[in-house]
Amino acid sequence: MTLQFIAKTMRARIIQPGGAAIERPIEMRINPITGRTSRITFSRGLETEPATERLPDPPPDARATDDCPFCPPQLERLTPRLTSAIEAGGRLTRGTSVLFPNLFPYAAYSAVSLFDQQHYVPIGTAAPAAYRDSLLNCGDYLRRVRIHDPEMIYQAITQNHCPSAGGSLLHPHLQVHADRVASNHFRFLERRAAAYFRETGRRLFSDYLARERIDGRRMIGVCGPWQWLAAFAPEGFYELWALLPDVTALGDVPETAWGDLAEGIIRAQKFYRSLNRNAYNLGLLAVANGKSALELRVVMVVRPNHAPWVRSDHTGFEIMLGDMATFNAPEETARGARPFWS
Repeated sequence: MTLQFIAKTMRARIIQPGGAAIERPIEMRINPITGRTSRITFSRGLETEPATERLPDPPPDARATDDCPFCPPQLERLTPRLTSAIEAGGRLTRGTSVLFPNLFPYAAYSAVSLFDQQHYVPIGTAAPAAYRDSLLNCGDYLRRVRIHDPEMIYQAITQNHCPSAGGSLLHPHLQVHADRVASNHFRFLERRAAAYFRETGRRLFSDYLARERIDGRRMIGVCGPWQWLAAFAPEGFYELWALLPDVTALGDVPETAWGDLAEGIIRAQKFYRSLNRNAYNLGLLAVANGKSALELRVVMVVRPNHAPWVRSDHTGFEIMLGDMATFNAPEETARGARPFWS
């Protein structure tokens, strides 16, 4: 079983309105991990994406702290509490971070981890320590869940920054989930990593990283042990990965490495901010069964700006055909991001 980095160029031939015949290149790439295809439609990059000429203004409710359940003093009154089996005090606190159950859960165990007491934190301006404390809170929660309910092996930390990325509340927070039922990505990645390890004796993401280091064009930088790079076959705009080689369990991440991850997330945000983007999604998946071959990977992708009259980044092509179509090459993404890791 080998990792193949396949890119194929196609050309669409058209007659321009002025009568000239031209060719427009489209590059199809195959994700070495999933086998899924994505497309880079370079000509779309010549368009001006709405609301990206400058960083959009803060959302209208950026100051609406009185209506936010995550802002004090509403926090204590309007948010749920953890069961005594997880935490006798009802909430987990660390620094400025407070963790409590999600009022609208997505999994058997579903929680919210605030990382700042400020209602609106513009992209790229959060304190790394605040992110670190929130991530540590997530890890502590998942550890407690596993002690209480060992079947909760599918664990995830996610973020929806701004409503256009799916965030229901503007106040900055992470979501943390634990379940016995595997989601689609969990199911596929766990099987893929296990099959790769059986056939090669090596770990999937470690080998992927080794290949990318040799190539070099998509490598960005490091923050502690986390290796940052642009995805070869992106399934989102400006998709960045942070890989932690040979680590398969959240409980094996040293406390200092959570701070390093927080630093990398802020750098990625600053890169997105330099592109006049204000919304993104983040995800970290782990299988906590003690035998998983799936190494830890953080994925970040830009979403449409939270601004008036902005189109979605998912069209009929993505929803109905299943291929993500982005406008810029991952090598350009890496080139643009590297200065933020210098």
